[in-house]
Amino acid sequence: MAHILVADDDLPIATIVATKLKLEGHEVSVVENGHAALEAVKSSRPDLCILDVMMPGMDGFQVLVALRARPDFASVPVVMLTALGEEKHVVRAFKEGANDFIVKPFSPSELLVRVERLLAA
Repeated sequence: MAHILVADDDLPIATIVATKLKLEGHEVSVVENGHAALEAVKSSRPDLCILDVMMPGMDGFQVLVALRARPDFASVPVVMLTALGEEKHVVRAFKEGANDFIVKPFSPSELLVRVERLLAA
């Protein structure tokens, strides 16, 4: 199974996501902000990242740009999971290299299907 990094400052949401992924056998690391996400990527290369956009210090878009700037991380799938659902946010995420975009509130089952699809690609 895969190692998945979840970066979200909303602990109840992060817990739901982590629990769903763990029930499917994935190893999950949870961090609460963008700086911690970048540190986690350095210490253990995840197979996929799920990023919230609105996090303290460094938002999910900034994390995405930093990850995509790393040659060793350019092809690792990134899912944006955010309450920001306006077209400009979706377009920005895809332009900056996101593989998928899910708007909160979300279905944990749908998230899992999307994650599995990306991991299988």
